[in-house]
Amino acid sequence: MNLTLQVWRQDGPRDAGRFERYEARDISEHMSFLELLDVVNEDLTMSGKEPIAFEHDCREGICGSCGMMVNGVPHGPRSMTTACQLHMRSFKDGDEIWIEPWRATAFPVIRDLVVDRRPLDDIIEAGGYISVRTGSAPEANATPVGKQWADEAFDAATCIGCGACVAACPNASAMLFTAAKVAHLGLLPQGQPERYDRVLHMIEVHDDAGFGNCTNHGACQIACPKGISVDYIARLNRDLVKGSLRARPRAGSGAGD
Repeated sequence: MNLTLQVWRQDGPRDAGRFERYEARDISEHMSFLELLDVVNEDLTMSGKEPIAFEHDCREGICGSCGMMVNGVPHGPRSMTTACQLHMRSFKDGDEIWIEPWRATAFPVIRDLVVDRRPLDDIIEAGGYISVRTGSAPEANATPVGKQWADEAFDAATCIGCGACVAACPNASAMLFTAAKVAHLGLLPQGQPERYDRVLHMIEVHDDAGFGNCTNHGACQIACPKGISVDYIARLNRDLVKGSLRARPRAGSGAGD
């Protein structure tokens, strides 16, 4: 198939960006979307031009690095699919495809389709861990976990940190990401001692990074390639309220009382 690509090109964070037009010829429907970009980049390199910068690593829908907007949709037209898992059979011969980076204040463009997603790492560093003594692995049945909680924790842990939820949200909120990272620890017995401190710390970093607030549009759930539910945001909000109340000084508890 033959395709026309309109690709966002930006030389650096402080440079003005623009769309550039490329013709992709004789593209196999069995190619992945990233392989399409590989073919275009090979032609650009052979012509002595600068190839399109885009992130990729595993190309198996695990690492979350391949995020980009395809025709205005995070990761492209197929639901629960990352850009590297999107195949060209999802398009038709003669299609025009618009490709651009995530759009969010907290995700500044580094170059072309590559954005700085380090604020997501900062959120994890603020509380996405359990600070207990490590040692030999405990016996598997030493801490029983109900199946419902285990399943919900596992579903939350499938978040790959791609940032599609941020790109899809009209407020550029990372609440679905944060909620998933909070829940997969907070649902398990090992995560209980730091449960409320974890929420407070991670939300503080979320807000400081420039992410917006959640206003329940639900676009994040639709864009998530792992199908993570907005129910986790509701759970995060409940823990946030409880954590805020626990952290609030009680009347009469000041110095000298």
